[in-house]
Amino acid sequence: MKALLRHLVSSTVAGIAAASLVLAAVHSQQAVQSPPPLGPMPYVAIDHPEFVAPSEADFLLDDDILLGVATASAAKAYPAADLFQHGSVDDQMPDGPIEVTWCSTCNTGVVFRAQIDGRTLHFDYDSMVGANEVHRDRETGSRWQQSTGEAISGPFKGRRLELYPFVRTTWKEWRRRYPGTLVLKPLPGYAARMAGVSRRIKQMKAGGGPAPQGAFGGDDRLPPREIVAGLAVGGETMAFPFSALRTALVVNERLGGVPILVVHQPSSDTTTAFEARVNGRHLRFRSMDPDANALTDVQTHSTWNAYGLCLSGSFKGTQLKPLIPVAEFWFAWSEFHAATRVFTVAGRRASKQDHVR
Repeated sequence: MKALLRHLVSSTVAGIAAASLVLAAVHSQQAVQSPPPLGPMPYVAIDHPEFVAPSEADFLLDDDILLGVATASAAKAYPAADLFQHGSVDDQMPDGPIEVTWCSTCNTGVVFRAQIDGRTLHFDYDSMVGANEVHRDRETGSRWQQSTGEAISGPFKGRRLELYPFVRTTWKEWRRRYPGTLVLKPLPGYAARMAGVSRRIKQMKAGGGPAPQGAFGGDDRLPPREIVAGLAVGGETMAFPFSALRTALVVNERLGGVPILVVHQPSSDTTTAFEARVNGRHLRFRSMDPDANALTDVQTHSTWNAYGLCLSGSFKGTQLKPLIPVAEFWFAWSEFHAATRVFTVAGRRASKQDHVR
């Protein structure tokens, strides 16, 4: 009997040891294996967006790209990595309904007023034209080119949605300007994909690679995937390559017969633009630091910030009239703005000095 008991105990201990080795091997294998890839989520517009405070936006890193909109009473941030997964968000600001859009193929983020003739429109993804998304409004079935906001078919064909003031910037820069901002909350299942999508968007900064087949008109003044800030003023358009803006910082130009100022902050790749005149007086600007956080005008030496507000000097408290640059790949901008001019550092009219000290 004792021999039998010893045999049973020995067998049990051996079995436990073997099982432990198997479990250890499984855990070891799991530790070195990558997690399984995340499956696709439905590519659908966000109809009823929810927002969180900055303290709850743990899904964002400082250098993550977003589209920001603000009025005197409200500021909202729409992470590009979330927009990338939906195409558009139908939302409401204090001054009316807006559509916040992002085309992942051509790296185009644009915000529009979601009204025509006082009628509010709601949008869904429809198709691709010229490697750019087309959205269909539910109210009339009209189809709208995302890059331009123009209806290409339907009852509103030929009409354009009005641009809504927005800025493409980073989470760190937007939070600095608007610490009380609201942040678009990812829908269930989408948040887990944001980190990977955000890395992909930031990698587009390099601007390498060809355009999608059949989507590029062949304008070789710039590489197809060079990111440009496109401006339209008075029937004339101009593209400002990010690569040139990172060197120039401040650009004094004329577009559509209007003197304009373009400011680029390299640390966040934030581009802003304004009419460069106050009370009919044409002003020219220079950067006061390497990141164009502060500017000075040549005429009065007043100090301005990168968002067109005069901080000190003769024009203290004056806000320059903002223009709305649209950032996207060159192949998309040139596709829909064939007659566009292109800014080059060598050809700029500003001083050869990038900033004054």
